Amino acid sequence: MRSPSELNALVAKVGAALVADEKMIVTAESCTGGLIAECLTRVSGSRSWFDRAYITYSYESKREMLGVRETTIQKKGAVSKECVEEMVIGALQQSHAKVSVACSGIAGPTGGTPDKPVGTVWIAWAVQGHDEVLARRYQFDGDRDAVRQACVEASLEGVLDLLAAR
Repeated sequence: MRSPSELNALVAKVGAALVADEKMIVTAESCTGGLIAECLTRVSGSRSWFDRAYITYSYESKREMLGVRETTIQKKGAVSKECVEEMVIGALQQSHAKVSVACSGIAGPTGGTPDKPVGTVWIAWAVQGHDEVLARRYQFDGDRDAVRQACVEASLEGVLDLLAAR
């Protein structure tokens, strides 16, 4: 886990990369409850590259705010590749941003299953105008706070990787 100053440095890199690409970012968060957006907006000047955040903790909010299909939640679950892919696309469609990150997971200490134990998190990234949505499953260790923090860091690192690849 990064120290607060290391996390701020990561956020500054994300902001600089977004400014260089003349893009804004939107977040769609479940298990982090808005921590990604909080970290992004902690940096002065983030208004120029941060558009908005969707905190979609409930199934209903995922459907209503981001257009996640009921069948996706029923068949695959909220903690799935398919769900975060729909979240990340929905966030782009409902915002003015060109870059999106979405996450959904099981931070614990309850809620885990044999197939999806505590610490399971799916993160997806997308850039408007590009057909490919990147999604990755993570298995983070630690308590609830550690899982949420690890998700934030992986989400931001993924944004940097996505922008560097474009």
